[in-house]
Amino acid sequence: MKYQIKTRGLHCGHCDASVEAALLKVAGVTDADADHETNTVEVECAQDTTPESLTTAIESASENFAVVSIETA
Repeated sequence: MKYQIKTRGLHCGHCDASVEAALLKVAGVTDADADHETNTVEVECAQDTTPESLTTAIESASENFAVVSIETA
């Protein structure tokens, strides 16, 4: 399953790396690609990985990061 996540608060490559690392710790996530220029994150994961777990991972990576929306891609 693929998700496209719109975020707020990503400002640099370090932000991208922090979000990617947090997402890769979520059970079932196989790939994560964050882009601070567009404030989007693309995630590939298992069917049973929940959008809530992805939101928690992103928002836990920094108090400045927020999820605006999650859509299946």
